[in-house]
Amino acid sequence: MSTKTDIFYGKVLLFGEYSILFNSKGLTIPYTHFTGQLSFINDDKYTDFDFAVQSNKQIHEFLGFMLELEAKAEMPCNFDFKKLSTDIEKGLYFESNIPQGYGIGSSGALVASIYSRYCTNRIDASESISGKDISRLRTIFSRLESLFHGKSSGIDPLNCYLQHPLLIHSREDIAITGIPRSKFENEGVIFLVDTGKIGKTGPLVNHFLEQMRFKDYEDVFKTDYIPWVNQCISDILSGNMVSFFDSLVKVSKFQLKNFTNMIPDNFLAPWQWGLETGKFQLKLCGSGGGGFLLGFTTDYLESKKYFSGLKHDVIPVYKSVK
Repeated sequence: MSTKTDIFYGKVLLFGEYSILFNSKGLTIPYTHFTGQLSFINDDKYTDFDFAVQSNKQIHEFLGFMLELEAKAEMPCNFDFKKLSTDIEKGLYFESNIPQGYGIGSSGALVASIYSRYCTNRIDASESISGKDISRLRTIFSRLESLFHGKSSGIDPLNCYLQHPLLIHSREDIAITGIPRSKFENEGVIFLVDTGKIGKTGPLVNHFLEQMRFKDYEDVFKTDYIPWVNQCISDILSGNMVSFFDSLVKVSKFQLKNFTNMIPDNFLAPWQWGLETGKFQLKLCGSGGGGFLLGFTTDYLESKKYFSGLKHDVIPVYKSVK
């Protein structure tokens, strides 16, 4: 028996990884190249059976986590736990081609799909949703996704759920936005580079939070890095691309110097080469450690050729429109 389900997209956090934990701006977009939806094992699906079984176990673990929150009166919304439990026993799983550990919202899409189907006081997603409801959703998703990430901003599942670009002014001020493609001049392209390695968000976030306990690190992060991130976001939304690339270079250099353990070793040299030649700039996509990296260039064909020579796949995310 087939059951109609909503499709949820992956997401790309263009700017704000780590810094939104300390109230910087953030900019995130849905990425329709990768999708997921709730389904049932053997429900007329041609899928990887082992993957489906593992996904079913993951949802069962998620249920246990939410029941613990419920028992402690910390559940941020109401769920039909009986229906969810019954569906898990029937083989509920998340049919998805969103790669896990790649920084593009695999857990966010799962959380959004479970919330959408089983929350009994759900806040509906719409383009006209109020800022108050967006803030409330972020708080809910932050708590729910903490099972997967230890500490979650809630932005990933929020973006996957609303399926619109989001401008994060602060944790309490998030709005649906748009990026002016026609102003992204000189055939600018934002792309993903596959590092070929899976990243683990939890340990990297914990390491970063440990680093923030050192005053020198905290000072340079808050006084230098966060303003550069905020400037990149303001510039790309206003179409001021000269200023955007100036700030982007600063963000990329900062990450290369201060987020070294979050960058796969075999990408340190390409990262530096891109900065030195000006052919492209790289930055983390999500928490790092593997998965995808984000690239920005005004010469996409040359950038793609460079990474193809290193045997790494490149996927365009966003292209200018002339």
